[in-house]
Amino acid sequence: MPEQRLINAKRIVVKLGSNVITSQNSLNLDVIQSISRQVSELMDQGIEVILVSSGAMAAGIRKMGFTSRPEEIPKRQAVSAIGQSGLINAYEKAFKQFDNKVAQILLTSEDLNNRKRYLNARNSLNTLLSWNVVPVINENDTIMIEEIKLGDNDNLAAMITLLMDADFLFILTDIDGLYDKDPRLHPNAQLISKVTTFEKKLENFASEIPGTLGTGGMLSKIQAAKKVTMAGIPMIVAKGDRKNILLRLLDDCHAHGTYFAPKNKKLASRKCWIAYTLIPKGTITIDDGAKKAIMSNGKSLLPIGIVDVKGKFDVGSAVTFESTNFEKIGIGLVNYSASDVRLIKGLKTHQIKSCLGSKHYDEVIHRDNLVILDQC
Repeated sequence: MPEQRLINAKRIVVKLGSNVITSQNSLNLDVIQSISRQVSELMDQGIEVILVSSGAMAAGIRKMGFTSRPEEIPKRQAVSAIGQSGLINAYEKAFKQFDNKVAQILLTSEDLNNRKRYLNARNSLNTLLSWNVVPVINENDTIMIEEIKLGDNDNLAAMITLLMDADFLFILTDIDGLYDKDPRLHPNAQLISKVTTFEKKLENFASEIPGTLGTGGMLSKIQAAKKVTMAGIPMIVAKGDRKNILLRLLDDCHAHGTYFAPKNKKLASRKCWIAYTLIPKGTITIDDGAKKAIMSNGKSLLPIGIVDVKGKFDVGSAVTFESTNFEKIGIGLVNYSASDVRLIKGLKTHQIKSCLGSKHYDEVIHRDNLVILDQC
């Protein structure tokens, strides 16, 4: 039962959207103060809390005296750099009132794509939590370019939830949860209190409810929910400026917002990392026999089933694999480079050595290192 999960929760991730902690292009210090107090109360109860917070750009806009967000990417990055110190300073002042400390963590997708750096980030966060320090995490907008962009803080919060094996993800936004239409425009909009399956109509509902200040609207929250619920972790979307919202959610997660129920059969943490964190470097096209072997029989991808290779990738890179009619089947880590896969495609495993001069693996992608997208 979800209530039991909340009772037993030892570690949660709380994502605060731009619309929650900013007001008219400046930080909403009252909300930051309220969230800091609630987090401190949860910490007193023995619950570890990780914050993923937007708001750096709004703080920078206020510092610079701008009336709106700059359009040019370099200026946005500069404003974020200026505002980041103001954001963490606001949290530092708020938490200090409750005798708690905070630590600033700035990440890019490169930090989470590399397995070693991924594990190093987890170790650092675990150390901070063991010291009763609240990590405040944000994307490193200052150096962000498209190739290393995480996307939005909903996606980042989901990745952090998976990284840290958290018990719950709370996404606090400016509306009460997921509606069947935008409640800001339609008075008859109905709140969807619980989601157990991700039907197409759900994404249609979400796509009609955009964000305003931030990069992520309701659709990005659906995508975040897909990630964490597949790993067996529940997620809640709720209105972040409601009085004591975190404490109320921990008391009864069904009384407020939209509850996304976790899958009973959870995806292993390593496969979550492969499926949801890595950026594919290429694509392998496979025949129907290989497709059936992988999807129905749980087999590895062998060279004999490969018909085409696209992109440049090295050993250990993530690649997608698709059918001959361009249906995306899954993603996995390759045992051979793109140039070698092109040479051995269509061959039987015993022919690999004579073709390449050596054979380190029978499999191009081992079943332990691949994820079928239907399972996600």
